[in-house]
Amino acid sequence: MNPDRTPAGDAFATLAISVLRLAGHLQTAGDALARPVGQTSARWQVLAAADHAPMSVADAGRALGMTRQGVQRVADLLEKDGLIAYAENPAHQRAKLMVLTDAGKAALGAIRARQAVWANALGEVVGENDIRQATETVIAALQAVEKLPISER
Repeated sequence: MNPDRTPAGDAFATLAISVLRLAGHLQTAGDALARPVGQTSARWQVLAAADHAPMSVADAGRALGMTRQGVQRVADLLEKDGLIAYAENPAHQRAKLMVLTDAGKAALGAIRARQAVWANALGEVVGENDIRQATETVIAALQAVEKLPISER
């Protein structure tokens, strides 16, 4: 225990470290799941965002917790590879919408099929109820982090 932290602060710090470690493993797993389709985790995330609904790069950045510039770089590569197309955005003249092409839909479908097998296996190991409880805790922590700014001292 850190003498400057309360027990609740220690618990949060342990959660944060665990989530960061998990994120690293998920990134590695995502790359492995996407690699046979010639993609990466980042490209998979942008494809999935565009599949969710036609959205601008900025919208995808907000949804994914990534910078607009990072999403733009990935989206431009996906467009170059013929996996997404940019379409007119009736709500914004310059911010085009990302739309999956047929090739993008096929790539995303192949990744999702591989991910389903992997997620099902992990879900069985960890257990649905524990995963749902953990998800609620992570969402509550995320909401708290978004609302409580870091004080500048």
